[in-house]
Amino acid sequence: MSERAIFNTFFDNAEKTAADFFEAVTEKLSGTADTLRDGTELNSVNLPRDLAAHSNAQTEWWYYTGHCETSSGRRFGFELVFFQRRTDLDKFSVVPLRLIGNPFYFAHFAVTDLKDKSFRYSHRKSSNGVFDYPASASEKHFYLQIGDWSARESNNLHILRATADSDITFEATLNPKKKVVLNGKEGVSFKDEGEASRYFSYTRMEVEGDLTKNGATEHFTGSAWMDREFGTWTPTDNQKGWDWFSIQLDNNSELMCYQLRNGAGAISPYSSGSFVNENSEVLTLTNDEFQIEPSGFWKSPHSGATYPSGWSIKIPTLEIDLQITPVLEDQELDTRGTTMIVYWEGACTVQGKVSGKNVRGQAYVELVGYDRSHDQPNLARFLMGNSLEFLTRLIIK
Repeated sequence: MSERAIFNTFFDNAEKTAADFFEAVTEKLSGTADTLRDGTELNSVNLPRDLAAHSNAQTEWWYYTGHCETSSGRRFGFELVFFQRRTDLDKFSVVPLRLIGNPFYFAHFAVTDLKDKSFRYSHRKSSNGVFDYPASASEKHFYLQIGDWSARESNNLHILRATADSDITFEATLNPKKKVVLNGKEGVSFKDEGEASRYFSYTRMEVEGDLTKNGATEHFTGSAWMDREFGTWTPTDNQKGWDWFSIQLDNNSELMCYQLRNGAGAISPYSSGSFVNENSEVLTLTNDEFQIEPSGFWKSPHSGATYPSGWSIKIPTLEIDLQITPVLEDQELDTRGTTMIVYWEGACTVQGKVSGKNVRGQAYVELVGYDRSHDQPNLARFLMGNSLEFLTRLIIK
């Protein structure tokens, strides 16, 4: 055996010994890991139950984006998303993450102010530890909370609250104006062969609320979109990144579509979409029925990642030809202290044609996988997360 082979064997054995040790400690302190597979992974969506949280889902999120205008004419976009993550199957190197917490809760909040041409965001995580915000996600009804951020349902209305730093408070009530859309087949959305999430959307919701910024409160109205996704699926080479679009057009139709990218940057055949016409009729789109082409690019001065910036979306069978333009180039979020990724998510404008008629609209676009820092996550940065912000708030109070 060569010296290199002996060297590699020694460290492989040492890593296995360390992994076995940490697993034994974790089982003693936190119990045995669950496979999170109970045979229901490909069941169709069940509403209203599936709006609430699930104990047997590894990952789930409740995702809101919207476009609003205040009584003074200030226009802004918002993103508010809550995540719940079971950590039974997660490890940092040889350390099982459930030793630290199970489940974890995360939330991201961002405001794009078109008047100030500014983008502000904040993010939180919690496993209900000593320095964490108190967090919960009810399995009996739709109620989510991380500290003073929350999302809940009351009489079919969705009620949201979030803050950014000490000078932005967002409170809103969302009223669905169209029936829920089950994406994929009865809400089962495949990401690869045998790997699927349950996925549904509220594609048009009226919004009304109050935005407090720098001590001044303004009432606002607008339109929002909500995506709900949950499940236990295995990441594969076909899921290395994605470009996702939610589009609301002024002819009262909506379009959701996304392209998954594989490890070589090619488009996965499991990319898909949904088109909702003005009468709430839904058409499921396969990957070969739509084309998404970037019209430009933007390099982040923060992460160094290069993102597409501006897109053309065409659906020939529906005579749809749209151009999507970001309202600001810099709408990048660095959430390595919570969900451990850097991504771009931003408000955009839309113009183009549907069936030969001019249309305008608004969109949110999410771009994931262009920054690859999550390939080598930093445990110390994750553990610190929002601890400093949390402690600062305690001191101020």
